[in-house]
Amino acid sequence: MLKKLNLRLNLTASPRLTKEEIRSRILLELKKQREEERDLKSRLICERLFRVKAFKEAKNVMFYIAFGGEVNTEEMIREARRLGKIVTVPVCKEDRVTMTPCILDEHATLKKGPYGVREPALVKHTSLRDLDLVIVPGLAFDKKGNRLGRGKGCYDRFLSKLSEHTNSIGLAFGFQILPVIPTDEHDVSVKRVVFA
Repeated sequence: MLKKLNLRLNLTASPRLTKEEIRSRILLELKKQREEERDLKSRLICERLFRVKAFKEAKNVMFYIAFGGEVNTEEMIREARRLGKIVTVPVCKEDRVTMTPCILDEHATLKKGPYGVREPALVKHTSLRDLDLVIVPGLAFDKKGNRLGRGKGCYDRFLSKLSEHTNSIGLAFGFQILPVIPTDEHDVSVKRVVFA
């Protein structure tokens, strides 16, 4: 607990950390987090997300499939389907930098994508225009919605193509929320962050 507190204090007390320094510290924290704690917090985040108006009103929701200690979305995906929502997930194209939304059927077979993230083996593309809400992973966020990803720029490019009417919500654990995220011209923020 003390180490976790020290990490938060170091990140809070050092707002001038580079993106790479923040990434390495958060990745270490994600790796150290116990699975039971991750599952408990993921359930809390799921409950909070499902109370958000943008989620309640969305018919087509793009989730991510959790990777590397991220907020777990499996239960969220199951529950969203139960509520009658169309669930899509991102699929990386062969160029490894472009993501497209793909319908995730209930019994879809998953395979590892270019970066080790699981994605549907059978790709059923859907249009960006059909998305009402995009659920976004990140290594760190600030309360303004600025986001720090893993450095490939896939989500920044994807989010920049969305209609202004498409909502975006980042999911994070409490230690991933920082006072300030350093941003560049190409970085795209999310409209809201849900965390626990």
